[in-house]
Amino acid sequence: MPEFTAEELRQHITAAGLTWTANPALAANAAIPRFSLGGETKNLKRATDVPAVELKDILLPVSNEFLKQRRVELNLVDPAKTIVRLPPAGPLQAAAKTPVVAHASGVAGAAAAPAVAAATEVDWRSRWGWPWITTIQDQDGCEACWAFCATCVVESMTRIEHFMWSKRSEGDVHDGMGAKCANTGDPAAALNWITSHGICDPACYPWSNANPPYKPTSDRDGRTVQIPNHYEIGDITKQKQWLDTVGPLGATFTVYTDFFGYHTGVYQKGPTTATNKVEGGHCVCIVGYDDTKKAWLMKNSWGTGWGMSGYCWIAYGNSDIDSWAKLGVQGTNPDPWTKHRLHSGNMIESGDGAAHDNFELLAAEPGGVIRHYWRDGSALTWHQAENFGNDCAICPTLTGTTYNRNFESIHLTTGGRLHHWFFDQSTKKWTDGPVFGPTDAAGVPGFIQSNYGAPGNFEVVVRTKDGKLNHWSRGNASPFTWSDKGRFGAGIALSGASLIQSHYGKQGNFELVAVLTNGQMQHWSCNNDAGGVWAADASFGSGVGSPPCMIEGEYGASDENHIGNFELCVAVGGKIQHWWRDNQGDKQWRQSATFGANVKAVTALIEGSYGYDLEVVALRNDNQLQHFWRDGAGWHDGPVIGPAI
Repeated sequence: MPEFTAEELRQHITAAGLTWTANPALAANAAIPRFSLGGETKNLKRATDVPAVELKDILLPVSNEFLKQRRVELNLVDPAKTIVRLPPAGPLQAAAKTPVVAHASGVAGAAAAPAVAAATEVDWRSRWGWPWITTIQDQDGCEACWAFCATCVVESMTRIEHFMWSKRSEGDVHDGMGAKCANTGDPAAALNWITSHGICDPACYPWSNANPPYKPTSDRDGRTVQIPNHYEIGDITKQKQWLDTVGPLGATFTVYTDFFGYHTGVYQKGPTTATNKVEGGHCVCIVGYDDTKKAWLMKNSWGTGWGMSGYCWIAYGNSDIDSWAKLGVQGTNPDPWTKHRLHSGNMIESGDGAAHDNFELLAAEPGGVIRHYWRDGSALTWHQAENFGNDCAICPTLTGTTYNRNFESIHLTTGGRLHHWFFDQSTKKWTDGPVFGPTDAAGVPGFIQSNYGAPGNFEVVVRTKDGKLNHWSRGNASPFTWSDKGRFGAGIALSGASLIQSHYGKQGNFELVAVLTNGQMQHWSCNNDAGGVWAADASFGSGVGSPPCMIEGEYGASDENHIGNFELCVAVGGKIQHWWRDNQGDKQWRQSATFGANVKAVTALIEGSYGYDLEVVALRNDNQLQHFWRDGAGWHDGPVIGPAI
């Protein structure tokens, strides 16, 4: 069978007058590497056979402030009913490219903005100065491009709609559908499967080219991103509008032999010859376009050594790239595991609501009662739910877990113990768990679900009356026993909802911040790769007399594999201080802002689906809980939610 050598490919490109280049690293007599494909077209719909899609009629609510702004600019949504906060400038450029159409007050615009022209270029790798696309993956020699394409669309849309990295497992959809390494497929079928089953993270079920039996972890249902359906878009103008106002699209095209040797530039197939022939169908994720280049920007699944570090520009209409309908997704519902580093304290963002971004909050009320509040993510209004419990001393610490997406809560009791409650998603009721832990607990508990086991262990750290910190853990398998992992530290005045499992280390370090008797905050870290021993890190701040809340946010996380900044809020002198640590830089703690008034303590800190905003709940001196939030314009006073102790 004739094969291209690198020199023959270069001559082929030159003779045809093509504008792209072959891989310069290949020696002249080296054969062009070949890659697996796998895309079937027999069940795909032709672009000309798909009814026209009017985005104005099908757009779902979204929390992404940039997209809200863009939709208002294009008159795709009613500005009088669209609340747009001021989006922050991204780290990849000095400021967002487009002007803001509504102010940071969190109120809807009063009138339509003048219509603007359709975008002539979109690149989701760095749009508005932020990274949105997960790292390049590799099919590992399998005919599985269709699974990689569908996975890329879902995980990209999760990032775009909720501002959080959520790497999904190509192996989950591929093996869950019963496919083997040699089986071809199409991305529409994969998206249909995801609609019915969701798609989990790689730790739940990884990608493998070895045809393993499909055995995801037992908590798979609680760690899947869910989608309502997918859309087929045939018209090229509508495809560009979707890329501009929604996100990436799955696409299928025909691969010719010369495509294997692509390096950079806008790909156009050369003349069909004995060496440049049809190799098969291939599925990719379209993450942008450029009308000047007259090309789509595709994310491939052949590793970073191919093309432009895994990407390619392909000319409009070339190689059947526009022959079949492209596939889009909206309305992603992230799993609790995706969000588990992004909240601390008595509030989380759940998957409830039209945009899957409701806030859930627990407040301690007189008589030891716990009140459940929730905020509608679209109207941004707070509502009261049910009461439960009778022994809560201070606001509980709440988290979402992989147990069927249950909410789980730990609080300090009036008797100096810890008490576990959980909201059972199947019954929609709060259920009493055990009282456990030390008999001398005396602080706000830090509480997380870790990655130990599946479902992962529960981890709690709380101050005890001897001025130490006490770590407790529960293995999440029968008989669900809590165990004492020991005490550490000295001179601890206050513990807080500041326990996280960070991206540091292969197993993920435990991190927390407590307050010392001298009024400073002390950062502690537990290196889980080196035996799980707690060690003191830096101390910072002064005059602190209330418990802190801490998260690992998305700032600084350039992709799903990098650690974001630590963000911390604490009340000092009646105001709230915001501190942060640059985990990609010098790892020093810095205070960035002071805001609020008459504040007794911070009870919650989260980074949710609202434009990289930070959301804070604080207990005021009048024992009312108040919401504060930060967007691109700074910190703002939000509404009073209700009473607490």
